[in-house]
Amino acid sequence: VAEARRLGYRSRAAFKLEWLDQKFRFLPGARRILDLGAAPGGWTQIAVKRVKKGTLILAVDILPMDPFEGAHVLELDILGEAAHETIKRALGGKADVILSDMANSSTGHRSTDHLRTMVLLEAAYDLVGELLAPGGVFVAKVLRGGTEKELLDRIKKAFLHTKHVKPDASRPESTELYIVATGYKAQKS
Repeated sequence: VAEARRLGYRSRAAFKLEWLDQKFRFLPGARRILDLGAAPGGWTQIAVKRVKKGTLILAVDILPMDPFEGAHVLELDILGEAAHETIKRALGGKADVILSDMANSSTGHRSTDHLRTMVLLEAAYDLVGELLAPGGVFVAKVLRGGTEKELLDRIKKAFLHTKHVKPDASRPESTELYIVATGYKAQKS
């Protein structure tokens, strides 16, 4: 947290995306990026720093987020009725990368936190079918807890490569890990 403040990052989570992109190099070359669960903006900040000028970065969160130069901010509930259509219009085309660092506020009850975060992962993955370009990348937070296997198996089938990783910036005791899925095999309509 202190290092994030020192570097001017909006959150400690910025280090997680920085580490993931250094390892997998999915941000450079992207023309459209959808950042779900963006507030307060740590991941958005890293995305802006690592892409070419002119890349559209759409940061979406249910919580308010201060504007960020180089990104468009959209405050909405991804589980809301019009969310998909609103995001689709704002993107103006298919995303090359969909990022999801979404998680509910912790209740302190591990099973409840796991289930609530899995609902958000499912919602993020629902957007992949609609909004991710063929060959695209999906990076998302997963909390281990027992119910994630079925969804992770579906994600694996939809991409050429998937990896489960735990960034150095994650707390050792945390059950969080990230799935990095590359080479989206878009379904033909």
